[in-house]
Amino acid sequence: MTTTAELGVVTTKVPARLDRLPWSRFHWRIVIGLGTVWILDGLEVTIVGAVAARMTEPGSGINLTSADIGTAAAIYVAGACAGALLFGRLTDRYGRKKLFMLTLVIYILATVATAFAHDAWYLYLARFITGMGIGGEYAAINSAIDELIPARNRGQVDLAINGSYWVGAALGSLVAVLLLNESLLAADLGWRLAFGLGGILGLGIMLVRRHVPESPRWLFIHGHQAEAERIVDRIEAEVRQETGSELPEPGEAVTVRQRDVIPFREIAGAALRRYPRRAVLGLALFVGQAFLYNAIVFDLGTILNGFFDIGSGSIPYFLALFAIANFLGPLLLGRLFDTVGRKPMIAGTYFGSAVVAAVLAVLLVNGSLTTWPFFLLVSLTFFVASAGASSAYLTVSEVFPMETRALSISLFFAIGTAVGGITGPLLFGHLIHSGDADLVAIGFLVGAAAMALGGLAEVFFGVRAEQQSLENIARPLTAEEAEAAWRNEPAPQDARDRRRPEHVRQAADERERRIADRTARRRERERAGARRYRPGTGPGSRMYSPGMAGTAGTASRTSAMAEQRLDDEIEQITHALRETGPTSRDQLEQAVGGRSWGPGRFHRALRESQRESRAKSLANGSYAPTDGRGQADSAPGDPHDQR
Repeated sequence: MTTTAELGVVTTKVPARLDRLPWSRFHWRIVIGLGTVWILDGLEVTIVGAVAARMTEPGSGINLTSADIGTAAAIYVAGACAGALLFGRLTDRYGRKKLFMLTLVIYILATVATAFAHDAWYLYLARFITGMGIGGEYAAINSAIDELIPARNRGQVDLAINGSYWVGAALGSLVAVLLLNESLLAADLGWRLAFGLGGILGLGIMLVRRHVPESPRWLFIHGHQAEAERIVDRIEAEVRQETGSELPEPGEAVTVRQRDVIPFREIAGAALRRYPRRAVLGLALFVGQAFLYNAIVFDLGTILNGFFDIGSGSIPYFLALFAIANFLGPLLLGRLFDTVGRKPMIAGTYFGSAVVAAVLAVLLVNGSLTTWPFFLLVSLTFFVASAGASSAYLTVSEVFPMETRALSISLFFAIGTAVGGITGPLLFGHLIHSGDADLVAIGFLVGAAAMALGGLAEVFFGVRAEQQSLENIARPLTAEEAEAAWRNEPAPQDARDRRRPEHVRQAADERERRIADRTARRRERERAGARRYRPGTGPGSRMYSPGMAGTAGTASRTSAMAEQRLDDEIEQITHALRETGPTSRDQLEQAVGGRSWGPGRFHRALRESQRESRAKSLANGSYAPTDGRGQADSAPGDPHDQR
């Protein structure tokens, strides 16, 4: 990155160019290089849970009680809060890439140091520094991911990445089975090697991260416009070479006044003054998920050992199954956050996990739970809660201006986790140490209440951010409004429209008609179905969210862009079927390049094609063109000509 910045007022299409990119190998590199931080965190937390019982046994090489384990967990979370606050501010100041490399180095050194713990104080210190590295990663990584992933895929990808925490959890659990086997390793050696594995994995991730670029969005805000353009040029060239086709025209430009340094007081004050309801929303979501997760996940192994007589050598098997259930939650539900919408899905997952946790607490008090029913209820609670917890990071990253993104993530993570993530393990550690199942049930009820409050905050303050550009959800603080200069001039698009040939204008009018008809049918389905009860503004909605005030205009612009992309995809499917005739789903996807559209988008376009009688499914699983023109067909031809 350049060391000096020439500051001024610039107009750029960098955000629009990034958002219109088809899914490519570049995006998979982002997912692998940056998203794997959650695998590290999952490995850390689960290793502690898996080896906790062993560390309290005689001969482990360290003298700890179950209460000490809870204290170490709380100190780890405290370190994550401190690291998030410190490195979050530095991420907004010095850039995403420098900080996600630095925080990874801190994590590697500290987790390896944990393997040499010999007393409680040393363990506490090592866990605090490890937590600092992970907390800093949260701010730097979430910022970079959301600024590099296209808007139409952001929700699903973000939730899947956050859910990959549980891949690390499953890995940590299964490896712990071998490391805790005393026939293979001594009781005072296996758990130490478990911590060392985190450092090895971190080194592998660092090799991949070297090839991840700095966020172009951060660069142009901070005066490095030329470098931002060069990075996007390289990405576009790579994508063109991979797909073999030209990219669609980017959408709206954004005009900003570049700033090299933006004071902390200005960032925090402007964000909170402009978006107070969103601040309440972020706090509620983080407190709810932090309490439930940190309380139960850190202490699940000791619950199974102390109340259900599961041996320390068998606990990792249970934790691996628990991790799989948690990973499947965001993986299977994540797509719905981009289609059904943020508000109904976030509220639904928070309320759903609260209900199951409350049922579990009641059954625990009644004494009617044996090992497997208890474990299945816990797994179901977190299958639902995992998607909701991941969406807390997504929400805070989306709903605040770009200059405050890393700071917002770190601030709400730190406050929410300090309230819920530290008190949770401390409370549960002492409740478990009491040996009273009724007291443990109270802990589950408190966790359910915290999640329910998060669900209520989403109902009243949530923002429909699905498929929207980050700059439309929350305008940058440095943005300069240029609309006033255009008020007495013809819109540029209108001037271009008048210069276009007649057949091109007719094709554009036809596409507008198709989109209008498709939107009308969708609204009719929403009014007739269960989605009419979803919270927020919009047609068919019965509940108004104050947090949506002032967002209708930007939402409508981005929704229009999303509808145009969907129409292009449907047209490509229709044209391919007419050219090839009956064909299998895989061949059809290959013919239209559906893999480059992003996860789940080809499936959605194919489903809409069937609804509009543009395609039909055959008995052998293939698809064929319809005999007629369907409900909203258009003149034949290459759909790209209609752009």
